[in-house]
Amino acid sequence: MSEQGVLVCRDLHKSYRQGPQELDVLKGVNMCVSRGERVAIIGASGSGKSTLLNMLGGLDKPDAGEVLLSGSNLARLSERKQGELRNKSLGFVYQFHHLLPEFTALENVCMPLLIRNDDIDAARLRGMELLAQVGLDQRTDHKPSELSGGERQRVAIARALATHPDCVLLDEPTGNLDRQAAESIHQLMLALNEQLSISFVIVTHDHELAHKMDRIYELVDGRLNPVSKTDERDPG
Repeated sequence: MSEQGVLVCRDLHKSYRQGPQELDVLKGVNMCVSRGERVAIIGASGSGKSTLLNMLGGLDKPDAGEVLLSGSNLARLSERKQGELRNKSLGFVYQFHHLLPEFTALENVCMPLLIRNDDIDAARLRGMELLAQVGLDQRTDHKPSELSGGERQRVAIARALATHPDCVLLDEPTGNLDRQAAESIHQLMLALNEQLSISFVIVTHDHELAHKMDRIYELVDGRLNPVSKTDERDPG
């Protein structure tokens, strides 16, 4: 498998023990995501999609295999270096936005920059630009409790883009939204992908969202299988 992708995994294996049994969740997963590419991962609940996403993001360690992010092998980096690489090269968006409730939209977006000790004024300017880009330039001083579900997810996407990452990992980004809000987020992600050439890897049950991606994979029995975009099966 090529190592030229923004995000590459090779022969990932992961097992968990459930009582006396060993549960094999990943059984040799391979994937290469190119710069600017949009990839969807579908599969039944409990198939291991979120486990795989955590491996790709360096938040969990595989039992075997390796992950390369922006050319660096995560397994060969110290925890501190892994954290620095994630901050620089990855963004994360979850089904539940995980915004900090005591901070404003702008402060939430700036947080990844402030964590790495960027200049406060530069971080604020970057945050303002991103909130404008996601259509929330009039909501910068609002806290999460003062925003709709769709607006909160837009803030989460802006936060994921704050550090100019090479790739954004999204775990059910529209799973907690109504159809209208979900479609708005779909269109926003597609527009940002085209404008910024950032790769997106999206775990989703949303059939419509998956088919808007460049490639679709289905995780079945621990293995990642390519799915034809003409395949009209319900992705689960």
